Amino acid sequence: MNIFGIGLPEMAVIFTIALLVFGPKKLPEIGRTFGKTLRSFQDASKEFENEFKREAEKVEKAMAEPMKASLEKPSPKALAAQESEKAAAETEPKAEMPEPESEPQPEPAPADEQAA
Repeated sequence: MNIFGIGLPEMAVIFTIALLVFGPKKLPEIGRTFGKTLRSFQDASKEFENEFKREAEKVEKAMAEPMKASLEKPSPKALAAQESEKAAAETEPKAEMPEPESEPQPEPAPADEQAA
């Protein structure tokens, strides 16, 4: 029997020390409280595990289904705005950018001249 990495001899030593510290009248009450606490931790752990599994199944199901795409008909207001933007873009004069003049770069000096 191995609970929380504690074997039977270790549990006997812990029980004996608890019996000496708390006495025979308080020990059953402490044992019940410890058992209830341990049980609530186990229940919470199982609930968390089940919730995690449910969410993982939802994600797997969503990934397995093919995606459905549908196009919505654009509203008349949106069409009017797009057409006015196109018309404004066509009527604007296009400014030509002059090409920058490049100055000739001086050639680097040979390595022999740099060392001297």
